[in-house]
Amino acid sequence: MSAVIISGKELATEKRSYIKERVEQLISSKSVQPTLAVILVGDDPASHSYVKAKKKACEEAGIKCIVEQYPTSLTESELVNRIDDFNKDCAIDGILVQLPLPKHINELAIIEKISPEKDVDGFHPINIGRMMINQETFLPCTPYGILEMIKSLKVSITGKHVVVIGRSNIVGKPVGQLFLKEDATITYCHSKTKNMEEITKRADILIVAVGKPNIITANFVKDGAIVIDVGVNRLENGKLCGDVNFQEVKEVASYITPVPGGVGPMTITMLLQNTLQSASKKANILSKSST
Repeated sequence: MSAVIISGKELATEKRSYIKERVEQLISSKSVQPTLAVILVGDDPASHSYVKAKKKACEEAGIKCIVEQYPTSLTESELVNRIDDFNKDCAIDGILVQLPLPKHINELAIIEKISPEKDVDGFHPINIGRMMINQETFLPCTPYGILEMIKSLKVSITGKHVVVIGRSNIVGKPVGQLFLKEDATITYCHSKTKNMEEITKRADILIVAVGKPNIITANFVKDGAIVIDVGVNRLENGKLCGDVNFQEVKEVASYITPVPGGVGPMTITMLLQNTLQSASKKANILSKSST
């Protein structure tokens, strides 16, 4: 029997409807307009596409989105100054610098310049630290979206063996921590892992984020496993595919995400959720200060 498709697109639509209602309530009851500032540097086509999608999603949810585009020649100090302006602007609830940045700009240094209280991407080291010790914070959007997808299946995560292939700071490392918080047992695999197939075959939940098309075949997957494919790869024929060989793996998995239409829509949705969270926190602070 083929696996059930986990439609990130459908789940995102449902969650964005709820976010829109919350935004409308915040505007009407607290006079607070949730606002996201996005900085785009350079002419990378994929980055422009991602920013366009984020802006559209914001507008549909009632979140104001300010997009500033700069040429590749923008200096690191100029970018830092603009981030600082947004940090000081009380009208801005979230700041997002679209990655990747031009090679002459230090990405980590830029991420650290964003105020942790406005880091709706969830990348700042302070927010990552808060996540690690289970404090309230902005969760990284893609891992957050993956967790929400699994929870939507109404399956118990407690005690499950979650295997993560990939150890990036954006997806691999934090997604494991989020599932650890849910009482799962976590194993990380990466390019130096030996006997990877033996490890992944023991996974109840397999999360793949390596950026290599169709690298995970049915041989890597236990019968009945839940498979989350984070990869987005463009083939020579122009079509998109994931890191998982979908046609093969869907015949052994119980649930599987498609590419496109899987994790991607949920990543943007959780960005909206984090921006709403930031604006709601500001509204509560304003309410307390006025009493």
